[in-house]
Amino acid sequence: MAAMQVDFDNFIGRSWDRLDLSERELLYGSYIAREIYTPQTLPLQRIEAIGDSVEACVAKLQERNLDPLNFEFVRVDPPY
Repeated sequence: MAAMQVDFDNFIGRSWDRLDLSERELLYGSYIAREIYTPQTLPLQRIEAIGDSVEACVAKLQERNLDPLNFEFVRVDPPY
């Protein structure tokens, strides 16, 4: 059985809370970057980067001229 290719770019800008079970399963084991909540920013907690490591997420944020210090990095656990 061939491994399925996942286009992680389809998840960028989406809210983690709105992903369905099958989408969360696709991201299992990856890291996601979400903007850190502060009362001043009230971010929407959208996924801004996905990678196999925190370093990969940082690189993707920097490619988009986003400051990695404004983000939290979370390893995606199994959805159940």
